[in-house]
Amino acid sequence: MRFLAAFSALALVTAANACGDAHDHAHQSPSALRKRLFPQAQLTKPTRPLEWGDLNIIHTTDTHGWLLGHQHLSYPEPNYSGDLGDFASFVEHMKQIAVEKDVDLLLIDSGDLHDGTGLSDGFPAGGIDAHDTNQFLKQLPYDIMAIGNHELYDYINTWDMYTNFAPALNGSYLSSNANITIFDENNNTVSVPVGNRYRKFTTRKGRRITSLGVLFDFTGNDVNTTVQPVADMVKEQWFAEAIAEEPDVFVLVGHMPVSYDNWPTVFNAVRAVHAETPIIILGGHTHIRDCNQPDGRSMALESGRYMETIGWLSAKLGDSSDSQKNITFSRRYLDQNRVTYEYHTQQRNNSFDTAEGQNITQGLQELSDKYELSTLFGYAPQDYTISRNPYPSNGSSLSLFINEAAPYALTFNNTRKNISNLMITNSGSQRFDIYAGTFDKNDQIAASPFLDAFVYIKNVPLGVAQQVLPALNAAGADERRKRDLGSVLQQREDELWKRGYVDRRYMDWLEDMDRRHDGAVKRASQNLTLGYVTSDSCPGVGDDTLHAPLASYDIPDFIGSVAPSASNDTLIDFVFVDFIQEQLLEILNEVQNTTTYTDSDVESYTDVLSNQLLGLYAQHAWN
Repeated sequence: MRFLAAFSALALVTAANACGDAHDHAHQSPSALRKRLFPQAQLTKPTRPLEWGDLNIIHTTDTHGWLLGHQHLSYPEPNYSGDLGDFASFVEHMKQIAVEKDVDLLLIDSGDLHDGTGLSDGFPAGGIDAHDTNQFLKQLPYDIMAIGNHELYDYINTWDMYTNFAPALNGSYLSSNANITIFDENNNTVSVPVGNRYRKFTTRKGRRITSLGVLFDFTGNDVNTTVQPVADMVKEQWFAEAIAEEPDVFVLVGHMPVSYDNWPTVFNAVRAVHAETPIIILGGHTHIRDCNQPDGRSMALESGRYMETIGWLSAKLGDSSDSQKNITFSRRYLDQNRVTYEYHTQQRNNSFDTAEGQNITQGLQELSDKYELSTLFGYAPQDYTISRNPYPSNGSSLSLFINEAAPYALTFNNTRKNISNLMITNSGSQRFDIYAGTFDKNDQIAASPFLDAFVYIKNVPLGVAQQVLPALNAAGADERRKRDLGSVLQQREDELWKRGYVDRRYMDWLEDMDRRHDGAVKRASQNLTLGYVTSDSCPGVGDDTLHAPLASYDIPDFIGSVAPSASNDTLIDFVFVDFIQEQLLEILNEVQNTTTYTDSDVESYTDVLSNQLLGLYAQHAWN
């Protein structure tokens, strides 16, 4: 997997040398990431109290290391400024409210704890991704946690989950169709579940729960890990045994989107045995807010990403006489911040924090200091976004990366600096927006975490190289070629989906939300802060707080630098990331027939990796 494994000392030395002696790169004061007792930006309160039922669920998913919350002041970041300590305090207060109401409250997570911020990915050499952050997640009273695909990209991470994380959860960490290969006591290799296949437990109020932990049909897992297709999983004997006895409620958890995926396969398998039993599905993976009801006695909820959204689901189950009636469900998408938490727990700022919550916050801050995440590269002069500004534009982080950062960082100390070049990368290499203000090690990891190497082909005619980018993006083709390319691109999209890439689904969702809710008009009125505005398939309004929707512009799958001013026959260095090498060579051989390019024509362009570009550029341009 291309995610950052360790931020090497060499990268820091290189970055410091690039800037020279004129700037002071001492670390920020540890207070830079210290907890905010009061929000630093004006936050909007929730619109109404939560609806409680007999069974209630707090849901997280796709946290990806964002355990210290979102630290910048440009909206929508303040909406998500709570940290895991705040969340732990919220859960503790909500548990007490549940006792007072004499109802059940469960805490559920749908996977993807790895890969995303400096806290998970910025560990020193020899460490393991998310091992340290997972120690804090262990302290929360999760009833069920399911495995995600990001737990399977690297065997060492899966091994860490198997040996250190799952045992600490005492049967609550589920991996129904995800295995790891290990040596048994006789030194034979065996494939075993990373966690448990399923869990049966009884709530505080005596309700019997049966839970699964299902992963979508993921194919990007590392060697010696296995993901069984969902359609095959439901045919297993253990599955039949797990669902044979009727519980009071099936709580089906999994890292699989609640729309347009394989939850119906699992749901129908359960319904074939238990036609009326309540079923609650808690999904994840696509990073969106989503909800639907497969039938009148079920609800499926997906609760966003990156500790931006906390999901809430309640069900008024009634008694045995109501076993065939539709169930009254409610769902809510909560912005993850202290104003939200204090509103729903009816606490004040000076009474909200619990001892455990404060300890978690302090521990995370100490981990940030240990990883030196506040190492300062520079000060971003403005916001740069992936899709909230058009590409190309001055506000596009894609334009910043390929037109500003890459040309500087890749040619610095490069013997080929004076040879004209054209650079191409995939837009998915940029994972998070850049916000005005401090740009530090944590921001660099969050914005551009991938460990892609830059390679090149020498002596490519400029006119030929310029045809590759539009061909990769299927632009400017005739109708027949568009149809052929459309089929190829769909196959490519399907393959990327199986390997775990969700960018396109998330971007499509943002665009849909903007279009449905008159985004331009609401943003222009300036009477609401920016944030998520959700339409889903469940009744009522799901968002807990009112916002103006985020702007959303279509972005290409591939982006390229500005071509040099030269004739078409000028020979240039054609530079690209190794991640797209196979696709690029295929297109390069389609747009011309003079030369057949192969892997043997590809050489290393620089030792600088893609995750280092923004830091190098920031030290050069943002000081």
